[in-house]
Amino acid sequence: MKGLSPWAINAMDRFRDQYTEHHQINIQNLSFKIIDTGDSLWVKLEKKNCKPIFFRTCFSPGGNFENLKIRQSADQIHFTASSAVGDFKIDIAIEDAGLPILKYNSSLKLREAITIPFWPRDILTIGHLSSPQKDMGDIRHSQVGNRSGLLYMDFPERSLRMLYFQNLTSLSPYAEQTGTSLREVVGGEVPEVGLALPPTPIQELAKGIEIKLSDALVCFKEYKKSTDNISRDYLDMLAAIYTRIEKPETSYKNWPEILEKGMKDLIESPGCWSQLDGHRYFNAYVSDYETPPEIMVQLAVLLPLQDYVDWSGKSLEVIKIIKEGLPSFYDQKLKTLVRWHPAAESKLKGEEEQKMPMVMDSWYLHHPMLNLSRLALKGDKVAESLFLDSLGFVIKVAKRFHYDWPVFYKMDTLEIIKAETKPGEGGEKDVPGLYAHVMLQAYELTENNKYLLEAERAANKLAKIGFKLMYQANNTAFSAGALLRLYKITGKQKYLELSYTCLASIFQNVQLWDCNYGFGKHFPTFFSLFPLTDAPYTAVYEEQEVFCAFHDYLSHAQGIDIPDSVRLLCAEYIRFLINRAPYYYPPMLPAEMLSDEVKMGEVDRNLWIALEDLHDGTEPSGTVGQEVYGAGNAFGILPRQYIRLENESFLIFCDVPMHGIRKSSGKITFALQGHHSTQARVRITTEGTQKIDTKLKFTISPGKMETAKNGLGDLECFVAADERITISWKKSN
Repeated sequence: MKGLSPWAINAMDRFRDQYTEHHQINIQNLSFKIIDTGDSLWVKLEKKNCKPIFFRTCFSPGGNFENLKIRQSADQIHFTASSAVGDFKIDIAIEDAGLPILKYNSSLKLREAITIPFWPRDILTIGHLSSPQKDMGDIRHSQVGNRSGLLYMDFPERSLRMLYFQNLTSLSPYAEQTGTSLREVVGGEVPEVGLALPPTPIQELAKGIEIKLSDALVCFKEYKKSTDNISRDYLDMLAAIYTRIEKPETSYKNWPEILEKGMKDLIESPGCWSQLDGHRYFNAYVSDYETPPEIMVQLAVLLPLQDYVDWSGKSLEVIKIIKEGLPSFYDQKLKTLVRWHPAAESKLKGEEEQKMPMVMDSWYLHHPMLNLSRLALKGDKVAESLFLDSLGFVIKVAKRFHYDWPVFYKMDTLEIIKAETKPGEGGEKDVPGLYAHVMLQAYELTENNKYLLEAERAANKLAKIGFKLMYQANNTAFSAGALLRLYKITGKQKYLELSYTCLASIFQNVQLWDCNYGFGKHFPTFFSLFPLTDAPYTAVYEEQEVFCAFHDYLSHAQGIDIPDSVRLLCAEYIRFLINRAPYYYPPMLPAEMLSDEVKMGEVDRNLWIALEDLHDGTEPSGTVGQEVYGAGNAFGILPRQYIRLENESFLIFCDVPMHGIRKSSGKITFALQGHHSTQARVRITTEGTQKIDTKLKFTISPGKMETAKNGLGDLECFVAADERITISWKKSN
């Protein structure tokens, strides 16, 4: 045990005999006792023959509570108290929801302006200084950067698992008033863990305000070691908490209009393009002419554009332009696609490890292959040839590295340039899943069993990595889909379970709170996803690809009994991404929140090309650049969330995934793939700024259509997110 804080030692001393017990609730094999130790109100969690765990629901800095009063309502116990600094309100609830859940929140109304130089963490995993190390618990995950205020812990001696969630949206006013950030406020080291409010050495909390100090939910699960599944438990416990937190409202965003603006700027803006050897190529970032064209960038834009063309029935000349340049990336000597355009590799200056001729970032080899295979399966013969001709090299690399890929290596020698992301943490741990996805695409295209065998070899490597296997979010999401498909092909349950491990790893890296302080007031952040496990910002390209991958996962999961938690979390990420994604575009943001210094190229604040990066409310955004390869944002959303009907002037929008679409004259039915605990928005709208034909009369079942407040005659309703919807229409006289 490391040295304890004086606050922990003082609490443990009072746990012995200096406390008053106010209430006790028993749920399953757990006992929850509310105790008052003078300066703190605790919940003491006990399990027979096990050491207790203590949760500090409220702390009175510098003095004891006075005038403690208790009132009980139908579902909560309410406490009020006072101290020298102000008046406290504490609400505690203990719920049996299949999984026991403890909820507590507290607030303080100040009598004087104060600063807070220190705040003790709100969980003690032991109650006595002599408790052995093994009783303190193991931290499996805690908050990183701006991600959710989570703490996931195992208590093997108690056969108990705990997921602690601090609703940081509620604490945003504290951060706004004190000029602090809520990055990494949840964490600690056993036995002192949980929330510690950020110190406020300079900006004070004003006299007379009421400020939220804590808003916590804690979910518990008892488990048997013989049936232990840490990833499934994480998903189930996170979903249980998710259904009990207040979520921000969403609003309809006019994606057809956003797409038109983005398409115009993508095609017409000179900063998006470079010319080389008679072909035009997309830059990775607006006005970044120093970096050679990359194969990944071309295909990352091409595939969403192709999705849009398939959905809309329109033709786009830009698709032909991109396709004409793809064969230039094939190296006849190596018999594979290369990352950088061979005619411009000499421009690489080595300012970053991967910006050297012949250096490959492991996932960069596989991602273009995945996109080429998608084109090939649509019947594109050039894409099929490039894909099949490169497969041999891809398999050679996999076998050379024993399906355990480094970060960077030389393509011509397979010399490892960078083996690990950080010392002891391994290489790009989710690439085996991405490779498996590529192999399954090859298997579908050729029906050759050797590719199925390769997919299984890579998938089995993932089984050895465990709970934290994400390197890059989009690749982990593709891995989840590949493992689900592998389960469907082979019937091997382990692959289905591994798909949940991938999803659990992704949902460790989301932000389930709204950053309503500083610059964060200008854009929604709830259910944002971070591209890497240590990334300081969310990124448009990875978010858009995870959005598409989750659609694919839920589609493949039809007819499979997947956990409710998986369906809920995937569908809710999609719902909130649709609401948030417009704010990656600079015209949607105030100029003062955009960085004056840009790493790659330039940022044109009037251009509908998405920024790569959105940061914490205390930092400017757009520091990396405007991401041309993130242009799939709108082109991926429109075909998946809008239903187009031949010979009709309107579109049908829904903000959760849809499947089983059946169209007939004057009628359409479809099923929603969300969870019954949430509401989906269904809307009848038009493209751009056209108006709904007022002679059309719509009916919907279930629900009732109401006129939306946009002046265009749009109609919308809200229904349970797992309903089957029927919409019919006819002309009125």
